[in-house]
Amino acid sequence: MPTVVHFEIPADDLARAKKFYQNLFDWKMEAYAGGDGEDEYLVVSTTDGEGKEGMGGGMMARHSPQQTTINYIGVPSLDEYVAKVESLGGRIIMEKTLVPGHGHFVHCLDTEGNAFGLWQCLPRQE
Repeated sequence: MPTVVHFEIPADDLARAKKFYQNLFDWKMEAYAGGDGEDEYLVVSTTDGEGKEGMGGGMMARHSPQQTTINYIGVPSLDEYVAKVESLGGRIIMEKTLVPGHGHFVHCLDTEGNAFGLWQCLPRQE
């Protein structure tokens, strides 16, 4: 069953936001090594109350004033779920985008105007 697998938090001041979340939740953050160098992206590591690894996320510079936090739902077939979103009255607002070495994502709006992402991992290389 598809579930939330990743979150992203945009920030107007990345250093300030990093300090806030690290001090608030003790989240660990490090620069994404696979970036293209244009925008800084921080990989966020979380833990639950027992110290077990939690859902991971990311933080980056806000690209537009309308950009908000987004949750990504992992799906087995991006194309299949894009079709489902549209057939149910949702919209695709960012087309299929590759994250090299990891997978593809799209950004969607539900019928209520809420943004969310769909994520499909690339097949594992054996």
